[in-house]
Amino acid sequence: MGILITASSGGIGFNVARELLIRNARVVISSRSEENLRKALHELSSYGEAHAVKGNISNRRDIKNLVKESWEVLGGIDALVWNAPNVSCEPCLLPEAGYDDWIEAAKLHTIAPGYLTSLLIKRWLGEGRKGTLVYLNSVSIKEPMPPLTLADVTRAGLIQLAKSISRTYGKHGIRAYSVLLGSFDTPGARRNLKAVADVRGEPFEEVWEKEVLARTPLHRTGRWSELGSLVAFLLSEEAEYMLGSTVVMDGAMTRSIFL
Repeated sequence: MGILITASSGGIGFNVARELLIRNARVVISSRSEENLRKALHELSSYGEAHAVKGNISNRRDIKNLVKESWEVLGGIDALVWNAPNVSCEPCLLPEAGYDDWIEAAKLHTIAPGYLTSLLIKRWLGEGRKGTLVYLNSVSIKEPMPPLTLADVTRAGLIQLAKSISRTYGKHGIRAYSVLLGSFDTPGARRNLKAVADVRGEPFEEVWEKEVLARTPLHRTGRWSELGSLVAFLLSEEAEYMLGSTVVMDGAMTRSIFL
């Protein structure tokens, strides 16, 4: 299976790429940073067939090129695992967010995945191919976190996107899922919590304990093997009847039982 994974030179995207390579997938990773992409590809290549395509997912031309080049090196894209970086200003509260911050959030979490999806579905339908889309999202769209409001508002639509795709194109073998993630230990997560700790004037480890570990009865972050297994399952035919589903993977962090 040939899989395109966005924003995957580090953090969640990188670790998902590694887990899927371990499970014998072929992957294309992407990033706007050529240096980060080179380092990531060097490490991932030891796990299986990995390729890299440089591109900024906030740029229309780069998105089109990402599909084109990924299709060529993989001999066709079978699946997309959507991941996106943080909005530049976050963590930031609403009074601190400017117009350009809202534009950036919309590009990252609504426009980019929507446009990339449009390109892939058009090509899959044109060639009579099946395809699967997994949108990595955040459980904070269920239980909002004020410092992440821009991202939460703009990525909430990924649930609608996955359901709409599945209902409209499921008969053609095209299915989509939204995965609401809890806390995973990434450099980005630690940077965000460090910024929150600095604003509060509290030690980082205390904020990490209170805002991350203590929120789940397991008292830990998610494991990459757990996320890798979930994504691999959703990409498999075994998950076909789940098309359009929203899957929560948060260690029971949130108290909400409905979306």
